[in-house]
Amino acid sequence: MTFAFHPKRPFTEDFRTVGEEQIERAIAILEGQPDGVHEAIHDARKSFKRLRSLYRLVAADAPLFQSRENARIRGMARSLATFRDAAALAENAVYLRQHAASEEQQLALDKICTILASRRDRIAEDEGDLDRKIEATIVNCRKAHAALAHVSFRDGRRKSARRLAKGLHRTLRRAARARTACAASADTMLFHDLRKSAQDYRMQLALLREAWPSAMRAKREEANELVDVLGHLNDLDALMSLVGERPELAGNSQEHLFSSVAARQDELRREALTRAEAVFLDRPRRESRALELLWLEAGK
Repeated sequence: MTFAFHPKRPFTEDFRTVGEEQIERAIAILEGQPDGVHEAIHDARKSFKRLRSLYRLVAADAPLFQSRENARIRGMARSLATFRDAAALAENAVYLRQHAASEEQQLALDKICTILASRRDRIAEDEGDLDRKIEATIVNCRKAHAALAHVSFRDGRRKSARRLAKGLHRTLRRAARARTACAASADTMLFHDLRKSAQDYRMQLALLREAWPSAMRAKREEANELVDVLGHLNDLDALMSLVGERPELAGNSQEHLFSSVAARQDELRREALTRAEAVFLDRPRRESRALELLWLEAGK
């Protein structure tokens, strides 16, 4: 994020500026499509994720706004998801091939990569209403932009510091629950929950970086690495779900695919738990309280 909250500026002004930045970026990308339509969709969806993280940060103080706008943004992202999901599966098959345990396994994964790439391209050709979906998304982006003009907060320094601390505490508590659950189970949805919490944490650290820039940057880099690991794990889960529904996609390579994925999933789960322990080292109450004090000090 280019913009961030600043302890010496009114919170409402900063909140609107940060939100507008992401909405305007999504509109510009979807309208201009500088790197093609599907890259534009990917980039717009990243802006939507940042917006949702921003709004979750203030959920306690603006619950109706957060609930309404979260639903709007989630709907926009889902309307553009079909091709992006197909592209992600093809990309992840390439990633998986790089970690093949044998030449035989690599040859099998070469075939799967070709099949998934063809599927991605076929979906792109079949999405005849994609232009309409993009136009509708741009309209909804403008509505989301207008909604920002009507949200406001009490801008006192202490009130703002407390608001941010509460929002961060909420994110950290969700992450702590997810970590505990993932340590006890390999369930796909539990690691997906940990990924969402880590994504929120990474984005919120960017928003709060003025409290302690060097420390926030280091923590954000660690969180980013965790998100990458969990992202690969999530994509592998999606790949296996697809092959489970459509085994013909893997054909005779199914056994090699399953063994390769299972081994890589085990490695990624262990790595994710190790990284999560380092990223979420402090107790939620302690870290959020430290942020509040740092914010007050920086605002003097």
